[in-house]
Amino acid sequence: MPSSRDLAGELRIAIGRASRRIRAERGEAGLTDPQFTVLAWLTKEGPLTPGQLAERERIQPPSMTRTVNSLVEIGLVAKAEHPTDGRQVVVSLTDAGVAEVDETRRRRDAWLAERLRQMTKDERTLLADAAELLRRIAAS
Repeated sequence: MPSSRDLAGELRIAIGRASRRIRAERGEAGLTDPQFTVLAWLTKEGPLTPGQLAERERIQPPSMTRTVNSLVEIGLVAKAEHPTDGRQVVVSLTDAGVAEVDETRRRRDAWLAERLRQMTKDERTLLADAAELLRRIAAS
């Protein structure tokens, strides 16, 4: 049995590689990870200000503003006046943005499902158990 430190290193590397490979599956727009993350937040939480998006991503507002503007330019999000604060805008998904999120998630799920189909039932059971443990790690 590896030590906790050794296991931590192995898991960090394996999770990082798997995550990068899954993120490589993209929709038609070929978005960067930060761009897709904005779409994912808007899908999850609905319209948000650029400041709220920056807060969630723990980045500076000017960086988020650039990302949002790039998404506006390609028609995946729209900006509208804030209902109560005239100094701000609210960012929301367009129909094209919703379609891009759906397509990217479909491609990522399909890629991973194909790898899982190549595994034995016992391996898939082991991964199901590991997924629960990883959720617990992420929640703490």
